[in-house]
Amino acid sequence: MESFLSPEPSQKSPLDSSSKQVTTIEELKDSTDAELTKIRLMRASVEARDPSSKEVDDLMIRRFLRARNLDVEKASAMFLKYLKWKRSIMPNGYISPSEIAEDIAQEKVFVQGLDKKGRPIVVAFAAKHFQSKNGADGFKRYVAFTLEKLCSRMPPGQEKFLSIADIEGWGYANSDLRGYLNALSILQDCYPERLGKMFIVHAPYLFMKIWKMIYPFIDDNTKKKIVFVENKKLKSTLLEEIEESQLPDIYGGQMPLVPIQDS
Repeated sequence: MESFLSPEPSQKSPLDSSSKQVTTIEELKDSTDAELTKIRLMRASVEARDPSSKEVDDLMIRRFLRARNLDVEKASAMFLKYLKWKRSIMPNGYISPSEIAEDIAQEKVFVQGLDKKGRPIVVAFAAKHFQSKNGADGFKRYVAFTLEKLCSRMPPGQEKFLSIADIEGWGYANSDLRGYLNALSILQDCYPERLGKMFIVHAPYLFMKIWKMIYPFIDDNTKKKIVFVENKKLKSTLLEEIEESQLPDIYGGQMPLVPIQDS
């Protein structure tokens, strides 16, 4: 799931050939020799099959490789599928807020601050989500818009974000199983190695029924990043990863939240 969206049509799209990013040796310093070799092999493979692959940097190639345990063939197939998805969901190279106005109006995703590792912090309120009248495609575009916003906020050298999924007040009216699975698929298949950690907070018993249906679709790497937080340990647990100055004010910190579309 990667940086290919521009929030407004007036801005240059990162898909423009002039916007190609050059990966430096410093940025790849934590790569093993095996990874560097696999990056070269995968790049040759995908560029031969889809010339637009030349416009992505080695960090993106590496994320797809890591998501498939450095298997060049599997990572290449995953990446090429992503490029096809990207062209279909954002043919102009960006998603305009006007395309996802209904989801934006629900004000269910906010972003602000960085955790101790420099990862952007995003907070999603599950009780504010309702199935869009625009159908599954509308919500998919909203998920992609959100992930692109997060990627654009990452400081140099950072590739991941930290998520807080707040389930307080969630009920059957919010139980959009199809939408949840679509969001999970986009995260895992199109933005691999972007999620650093996810805290699930204020989860009611009712939500766990839906969670049991979603859990089998979560890959093993993602499962390791998900933590359910007890209410009585909420602030102390979040403070293990986030300084109080960067912690959202709704959890006892000092950072006011900003709607994702305004970030």
